[in-house]
Amino acid sequence: MKRQWWHDKVAYQIYPKSFYDSNGDGIGDIPGIIEKLDYLKDLGVDIIWLSPVYRSPLADQGYDISDYYEIDPRFGTMEDMDRLLREAKKRDLYIVMDLVVNHCSDEHEWFKKACADPEGEYGQYFYLRKLEKAQAPVPGSGLETEYSVCSPDGYVLPCNWRSYFGGPVWEKLPGHEDWFYLHVFHRKQPDLNWENPKVREEIYTMINWWLDKGLAGFRIDAIINIKKALPFRSYAPDRADGLCTIGRMLQEASGVGEFLGEMRDRTFKPHQAFTVGEVFNEKAEELPAFIGDNGYFSSMFDFSETVWGSSPAGWHKNKGITPDDYRQCLFDTQKKVADIGFISNIIENHDEPRGVSRYIPPQDMQSMDEEMRLTAKKALAAVYFFVKGLPWIYQGQEIGMENYPLQSIDEVDDIASLDAWKVMRRQGVSEQDALRAIERNGRDNARTPFQWSAAHAAGFTTGRPWLQVNPNFTKINLEQQVKDPASLFRFYRDLIALRKNPQYSETLLYGSFEPYLADESCILSYLRRSSGQTILVLSNYGKETRTLPLPAKAKKILLDNCPGRDLPVTDRKITLSGYRTVVMELSGGRFF
Repeated sequence: MKRQWWHDKVAYQIYPKSFYDSNGDGIGDIPGIIEKLDYLKDLGVDIIWLSPVYRSPLADQGYDISDYYEIDPRFGTMEDMDRLLREAKKRDLYIVMDLVVNHCSDEHEWFKKACADPEGEYGQYFYLRKLEKAQAPVPGSGLETEYSVCSPDGYVLPCNWRSYFGGPVWEKLPGHEDWFYLHVFHRKQPDLNWENPKVREEIYTMINWWLDKGLAGFRIDAIINIKKALPFRSYAPDRADGLCTIGRMLQEASGVGEFLGEMRDRTFKPHQAFTVGEVFNEKAEELPAFIGDNGYFSSMFDFSETVWGSSPAGWHKNKGITPDDYRQCLFDTQKKVADIGFISNIIENHDEPRGVSRYIPPQDMQSMDEEMRLTAKKALAAVYFFVKGLPWIYQGQEIGMENYPLQSIDEVDDIASLDAWKVMRRQGVSEQDALRAIERNGRDNARTPFQWSAAHAAGFTTGRPWLQVNPNFTKINLEQQVKDPASLFRFYRDLIALRKNPQYSETLLYGSFEPYLADESCILSYLRRSSGQTILVLSNYGKETRTLPLPAKAKKILLDNCPGRDLPVTDRKITLSGYRTVVMELSGGRFF
């Protein structure tokens, strides 16, 4: 694995709409981000990913782009964006934008032209099909296609795939009775036809335009979807709606590497850009192609723990992840990736519930006092932060923001959550049970405004915030944690400082990863080892005190999430109270 300029960095994701509002309109903006750059520098992060700020109708909160070359006025101007790039550079910070090119908005000029002339040049920019209405099948006529589905007015759809946001992936083309277009996400997000070289050229020109402006790179959204299994065909339905998960198609789609390799060579590689892919469903043998020395991307996110326990039947059937399940996900990824490349490690992002509400057992969170709750949040932070790869922090994670306690479905903004609500209610799930499922799994959890202080709207805005603020902002906010030396914010700063410490960075960046005590329930522990140095991360990830063996004598405690408390340790044993977590350098000697 070649060493890269970004390996020793720490990355941070900003969801601009909810980060900081500079003008009191209730929506976070680019000037607000600029105001907080010094905060991010003080935290210790280096790479900053912005969720989309392009011009958009915001049907899917900016992931439906109507103009790739413009900033949406709600977020600011292109002059603001240029100023952000300049101010970030002054602070040695790198700005990464979201690259959303599987689809665009139905308000994009390309799609408007396709609607005007489906058989013309821009009709080929999308997946458009002229369809016929169903007829009574005659044996041998070819009309008795297995698993076929129809639109509400009787047109036979090309396939029965279910969109990620529910319902068929086919929608009637505006202004036409018998033309339909493909959208694997929201109906206002028509899929771009990557099979068309002209589409790819348009995309590469746009990417290079942004990189030439000084952008450090991109987070690449939903990129595995750009390759469809063609010709279109249906699969066995997995719900009563007669549709099937689009994952079935992705299992059969092949050849996405041709597109990704071309994009890398035409855009990212000449600019030495940093890229991180949102990739699901990859196969182990494909990892070198994705993130190896000449990979399509610099890195890709590890989603093994975020998808664990999900059910195609609906959110009410999702399983809660236990500490042992979480450990297995972490360890499996480390084994799979090994020295192929750098994986990107997360516990939350804009599409996931809050990590502390998911990976700390809810029953523990509810029964713990405030001191142990803070200890548990620090334990989760330390455990994920030092596994091999690039650590990412999502805004608010560094202060331990939690899931929002829903009282009504009327409080929900997220389109994925609203679709999940419909699915659950159609299956007979009660309103309360469906609401609790959304509370556990919904994307709004990560999108509530950043809790800067205990002031009005958590200090996010002087106006009315676009999305409700979590009511716990008076207890969980940055202003209080900056003043408290034992706070989670201070602990995250310590984590970052340790990873960057030249005395230990070689081991923490490039050292081997070795599971330790992997058969002990609720113990999350591993070794990072390089020539001449071994570091142990050891977490008692449960409420009960545990006495555990050490693989060698402790040389030095590098980090302790309960500093100041007695730490019973001998040459070969250590006693850890509930959720206590230590990072220690070990002396030489025989290891287990």
